[in-house]
Amino acid sequence: MFGVLTSILTLPVAPVRGVIWLGELIQDQVDQKMRDPALMRRELEEIDAAAAAGQLSEEERRQAQQAVLDRMTGRRA
Repeated sequence: MFGVLTSILTLPVAPVRGVIWLGELIQDQVDQKMRDPALMRRELEEIDAAAAAGQLSEEERRQAQQAVLDRMTGRRA
């Protein structure tokens, strides 16, 4: 009886809980994608190629590499 009453009373917030769940699911997928080792390696290679082509200064290269490494380790800037 109590479970039924609780379900009825919390029914109006069900869509909100659904949106929160969906947002958490999307965030988890983004986190997994952003920490994909193959993607990070490709980004580091692109940074090196851009620096070799003169598109990035040494400082910009260092900062870009550090941003990728920070993301890999979960550190926030």
